[in-house]
Amino acid sequence: MNRPPDPEASPAWEELVTTALLGTDRRTPPGTGPAREAPVALLDAAAVETVRRRAGLRPAAAAERPEPAPEETRPPLPEAAARRLALLLADRAAGGGSGRRGTAPDLMELLPQWLTAANAHGYAAPAPLLPALLDAARGRTDLRPAALRFAGSRAVWLARLNQDWRFALRAAPGAGTALPRPEERERVQRLWQEGLFAERVALLAAIRAREPAAARELLAATWATERAEDRLMFLDSLRTGLDAPDEPFLEQALADRSRNVRATAAELLSALPESALAGRMAARAGACVAVDRTAATPTITVEAPHECDPSMERDGVVPKAPAGRGERSWWLGQLVEAAPLGAWPGRLGGRTPAEIVALPVADDWQAELHAAWCRAAVRQRDAAWARALLGVPSAPEAGGPGAVSLAERAKLLGTLEAGERAEWVAGFIAAHGLSEAFQLLGVCAVPWAAPLGRAVVDALNIARDAGSYPWSFSGVMGLAERCLDPAEASRLDGLLAVPDEPEDASPGAGGYWAEAFQRLMTTLRLRAAMLEELRPAQVNG
Repeated sequence: MNRPPDPEASPAWEELVTTALLGTDRRTPPGTGPAREAPVALLDAAAVETVRRRAGLRPAAAAERPEPAPEETRPPLPEAAARRLALLLADRAAGGGSGRRGTAPDLMELLPQWLTAANAHGYAAPAPLLPALLDAARGRTDLRPAALRFAGSRAVWLARLNQDWRFALRAAPGAGTALPRPEERERVQRLWQEGLFAERVALLAAIRAREPAAARELLAATWATERAEDRLMFLDSLRTGLDAPDEPFLEQALADRSRNVRATAAELLSALPESALAGRMAARAGACVAVDRTAATPTITVEAPHECDPSMERDGVVPKAPAGRGERSWWLGQLVEAAPLGAWPGRLGGRTPAEIVALPVADDWQAELHAAWCRAAVRQRDAAWARALLGVPSAPEAGGPGAVSLAERAKLLGTLEAGERAEWVAGFIAAHGLSEAFQLLGVCAVPWAAPLGRAVVDALNIARDAGSYPWSFSGVMGLAERCLDPAEASRLDGLLAVPDEPEDASPGAGGYWAEAFQRLMTTLRLRAAMLEELRPAQVNG
C-alpha cells in the first residue's frame, strides 16, 4: 500500500522532535554546535526532513467518490424563513443568548420552537444550512429529534462523511435505510434477526404502532435468546397500544431472570385493569385499606403488610426498602400503586374518588396512602382520580389534598386535557402567585391558553408593582418568552415604563422589570414573525 510515511517512525525525525521538546540550550540539533543560531538550525533541519519525506512519497490511489446525496422531495423552505434560520444558527454559533439582561430576544431558545413549526409544515432544510444545523444538534441533545427530522435523509448522508455528526447515525434507525413494512414478512424477519440493535428497536416500534400483535409475536420468537438489557428495551415498546392480548406474554415475563424486566412487566400489567396481576394487587391492597364506620366520622384505616412473600415479589413488589424508609410502608405503597383505581369505590363504600380522598386517614397513613394513589393515577392515566388528588387550585396546602409535592401535582396535571390543565394552573397562579408555579407551567401545552397567559402576565405585573426582588422571576419570564401566545404582546404595552419603586423595593428593580417586559414583548413579536414567515405562500387562482 502506498501510505504516506509516518514522521514518528523516522529516527531523524524523532531526533528533531526530541531536541525541540528538550530545548536547543540542552540538546543541540544534529550536525551543529551550541550557539545562538541553534533554534534556527533546528527549524531548517525540520524543513529539510519534511521536504525529503514528501519528495519520497508515491502517489496513492484516489479514494472512491461518495454517492450523491439523496434527492429531497419535500417543499423548500420559504426564503424569509431560511434567512431567519440562518440568523438563529449564527446566534448559536456566536454564543449569544447567554445573559438575561438587555431587551434583545434569546435567539438560541427560539430555535427548538422554530424547528417544531417548520416540521409541522413539512419543509426541507436548505442544503447550505445543514452543517450548521447538525452542529447545533450536536451541542444540544434536546434539539436532535426535531433537527434530524428537519434535515431528513441528507443528515445521515453527511454524518457518514463527518465523525462529529455520528449521533445522526445512531438516532436514525437503519442509518437512513427505510424500515420494511409489516406485510414484508421476509424483510422484517431478516432485519429482526440480523440488524443492529438500534435498527431492531426501531423496527419493533414501527410495527407495534401499526400491528401490535405482529410486534408481540416478533418479540416472542427471540425473547429467550435476547440479552437482559435488550429485553428491557424491547419490553418497553409494548407501552404503545398496550391491551389485554399482551397479558399472556407479560405474565411470562414476570418470571424473567432480570429484576428490571420483571418490574417493567409488572408495571405494564398493572396498567391493564382487567389483568390477573391487577386483580391480585387489588385483593392485596384492599386487604390493607378499609373504612371504619364505627367512628363518629368515617375514617380510612390502614394495616400495612407484615411480610413480602414470594408471590408479591413475582408480581413486581421490591422487598428491600430504600434507606430511611420503613418496610411495611414501602410494601403498602407498591401494592396501592399497582392496584386498579376503579376497584376502590366498591371497596370503600361506593364513594367517588373525590369523596375517598376527602376521608380522614388514621394513624398518620394519609401521606403514604395518598402518594401511592397519586402514582397510580399517573400510571393509569385516570383523570377523575387526578382531579380528586389535585383538589381545587386555591387549596392552601402546597401539595393539595393528595399530592405530597409540586412535582406530584405536575405529574397529575399531565393526565388532564391541555385546556383543563391550563385552567387549573391559571387558578393556582391567581391564588398563590408565581413563586411555586414554575414546575406546573412546564407541563402546560405551548402556546399557553389565553387564561393561563393572562394569569402569568397579571402575576408578573403584581410582583413588579409590589417591588419584589426581580431576579426571583427570571425563570418564569424566560418561560413566558417561549410559551406565551404572541397574541398577548398587545397586553404588555402598559408594562414597559419604569414604575415608581416603593421604599422597600429592591434597588433598581423598576428598571429591570421594564427591561424584562420589553424583552418579552420583543420576543413575542419575533415569534409571531417567525410563524408568519413559515406559512406557505398563497397561490393566486
